[in-house]
Amino acid sequence: MDSTTPILSARDVHICFNLRGRVLHAIRGIDLDIFPGEVLAIVGESGSGKSVFTKSFMGLLDANGSITQGTIDYYGAGRPIRLSGLKKEKDWLAVRGREIAMIMQDPMTSLNPLKTIGQQILESVHLHQHLKGPAARAKALQYLQDVGIPEPERRFKQYPHEFSGGMRQRVVIAIALACTPKILICDEPTTALDVTIQAQILQLLKEMQVKYRLTIILITHDLGVVANIADRVAVMYAGDIVEIGTADEIYYDPRHPYTWALLSSMPQMGVKGEDLFSIQGTPPNLFAQIQGDAFAPRNPQALKIDFVRQPPYFEVSPTHRAKTWLLDPRAPKIEPPAVVRRLREEGI
Repeated sequence: MDSTTPILSARDVHICFNLRGRVLHAIRGIDLDIFPGEVLAIVGESGSGKSVFTKSFMGLLDANGSITQGTIDYYGAGRPIRLSGLKKEKDWLAVRGREIAMIMQDPMTSLNPLKTIGQQILESVHLHQHLKGPAARAKALQYLQDVGIPEPERRFKQYPHEFSGGMRQRVVIAIALACTPKILICDEPTTALDVTIQAQILQLLKEMQVKYRLTIILITHDLGVVANIADRVAVMYAGDIVEIGTADEIYYDPRHPYTWALLSSMPQMGVKGEDLFSIQGTPPNLFAQIQGDAFAPRNPQALKIDFVRQPPYFEVSPTHRAKTWLLDPRAPKIEPPAVVRRLREEGI
């Protein structure tokens, strides 16, 4: 597939959940193109809608949730598939795993404690590659070796409780690879791991992306985690993508005040002797209708229009756009915070 043609395209996607007679508007009009072979990081606070949005690519929304508006189209299967129009489980089975696979953040809840690691990888090999017997076993052992599991023959026969957290996450990655997907969604895959293991898992994902020609969607709340792995970064807030650009554009030339706040919140950007930065206030109530810019009540630089009208996308470059009235030619010139200026000047 041509790398300039999207492998997945979302247009004006709205997702709602019915909760005790009330409607929660979780995703509010997202437009997004995902391109073959890229690593796209989706970043935002907990509750911003990152997981809900990507679960809709696989038909994994809870029973009380649905896509109420917009389209999601997948182009990696040789023929276009309108994911937002799939209703039957048998239709989703042709996509789930085989075309789009997902790695969850807690590997212990993803693995069956009653089955050996080998059995669980073999299930994917049998189902998606239609291999049996010695050929299937050899393939499963190859995946264990690829993800860095030492002594794969011995480990093949062990159970999840015999593995460390980092090793379990490697096994979950092996199971996902055995599905031979074109898109791999990684939902906060390093949250439950310590910092050194986080770096190893992220490096492993990058290596597997190259070896298996994967398109990776990496979900995280920490901009610092994805700095060295992402090709593009989409910043989500209150169910919408408020800024998107290449990793360099988001880190060194961010334009949305929420992106400024996320960058300022990174612990590694703290100054000795000073309090760590924190974003004041709380995200908006998604049961209520949001007026204007959803981030305005928490934004010290908010303009009057931010409380009245939702900003459209303003183009910073052909690959970089943001939803903020600060980019309107009529807006006053407001400098980003010191942390963002330091990132830009020092190239940290």
